[in-house]
Amino acid sequence: MELLILTAGETGSRIDAWLTRSVPGLTRSAAQRLLENGQVTLNGAPVKKNHKLTAGEAFTVVMNDAVDIPIVPQDIPLDVVFEDADVIVVNKPRGMVVHPAPGHPAGTLVNALLFHCGDSLSGVGGEKRPGIVHRIDKDTSGLIIAAKNDAAHLALSAQLADRSLSRVYEAVAAGSFREDFGTVDAPIGRHPNERKKMAVTHVNSRPAVTHWEVLARYRGYTHLRCRLETGRTHQIRVHMAHIGHPLLGDEVYGHARLPEKGLTGQCLHARELKFRHPRTGAAVHLTSDLPDYFQAVLNRLVSEI
Repeated sequence: MELLILTAGETGSRIDAWLTRSVPGLTRSAAQRLLENGQVTLNGAPVKKNHKLTAGEAFTVVMNDAVDIPIVPQDIPLDVVFEDADVIVVNKPRGMVVHPAPGHPAGTLVNALLFHCGDSLSGVGGEKRPGIVHRIDKDTSGLIIAAKNDAAHLALSAQLADRSLSRVYEAVAAGSFREDFGTVDAPIGRHPNERKKMAVTHVNSRPAVTHWEVLARYRGYTHLRCRLETGRTHQIRVHMAHIGHPLLGDEVYGHARLPEKGLTGQCLHARELKFRHPRTGAAVHLTSDLPDYFQAVLNRLVSEI
């Protein structure tokens, strides 16, 4: 880990653009991640991404050690739900990491996609995330889309930005919901004390909106459908914990697992995906079945009613 002290010699520029110019080899997206993670401070306080410079300000920047993670194709079975020359949609199993990172250099969805698709993946996501348009957590199962060329990637990313790419999840949350549906509108940013966690906070955060609907009520638990309006890291998990209903099996934000052998795992599944095909403009609506562990949890809860 490297500590940099950088003093601004200009006024009015955005901090992320200035960092990119000031630190050799630092990309704009990497600079934004440093800011999001609270690794850039001014007078001891984290700096927001939209901060405008004032000449003479001295910033402290904590740089992570660079880790070279070779990405190799791996023959890992994929549950392909949809595929053509532009797009591939996969039903990701629980426990699979989406892209390589320290601690997970192989066995990821990206490794599997590189084997399955060969060279036909978009480069827009960068060398570590080829084709990846959006992410889902390691312990979340369900539908995830990847682009096979740059034009498709840019078109799908635009749909993600204008919220026309729709993602619907199903979850089991602890506790009973009084209403049948509702919305959590609360900004999400890095947890102030635990940097690997996210939290509802107004400090260095981004807007986050989750719409939820009750599908079934059980003794002590509720089966929900959740639609994302935004796509923040761990959004559904953080929002449900914030309103007092952590997800069953979420060992970071949530509720203890059910005691029976086999009834383990985070009960969060990306069930539906809607988007416009990036080449034809046709509406595409895909669904996936609940995985066995999720269905087993529901069966157990039904038996207790």
